[in-house]
Amino acid sequence: MTTNEQKPHINVDFFEDLTGDINKIDQDVTEDIGQRLRTLREKKELDLDELANLTGFDVEFLSKIENNEVQPQLGTVIKLSKALDGAFSRLISGVGSRLYSVTRKADQKIISRSTAQKGKKQAYTYKSLAPEVKGRHMEALIVHLEENPGADLAVHDGEEFIYVLSGNAVITIGEETFVLEPGDSVYYLSTTPHLIAAQKDQATILAVIYDK
Repeated sequence: MTTNEQKPHINVDFFEDLTGDINKIDQDVTEDIGQRLRTLREKKELDLDELANLTGFDVEFLSKIENNEVQPQLGTVIKLSKALDGAFSRLISGVGSRLYSVTRKADQKIISRSTAQKGKKQAYTYKSLAPEVKGRHMEALIVHLEENPGADLAVHDGEEFIYVLSGNAVITIGEETFVLEPGDSVYYLSTTPHLIAAQKDQATILAVIYDK
């Protein structure tokens, strides 16, 4: 890995897909996070104002997530999960019911696309590789990154491991920026400000997120 002296011209909060191009996304699948957020919030007996106070996100943004007008980036989901008693896995891919999961390539399911906070530009699309496992504290994701100029650095609890499968990814961690090529990897504490995106066009990564 070589350090890039210049700021990356693209930027994303986080991850993307693994095995080639992602097919057209089923809208019913991408709506799940908004629906799950509303269900978990109401189960905790929180209104949107209270959730906004707990997370720092404004009510309008939270409402757009619940109504599927904006698909949240992973860093946003992690922050929301902290206000909902560590519900990260439940927000990402639901509650599992098995002790293990073997996922065939043909059975990988697109979990969501993520957009910039204004909801106008797609940042990345991701698949969960083991949504069936109950009580899990890690999420293994295939993430398909886009170029995303001007995205903000993310900061949240947890740890992240990223392995580049195809294309080149640019990652900023703190004040350092690296270009990662296929076969390169990076591990970091998510409390360090970070940002990852495709260097050009698209890139595909394997991302493992530990939500402690």
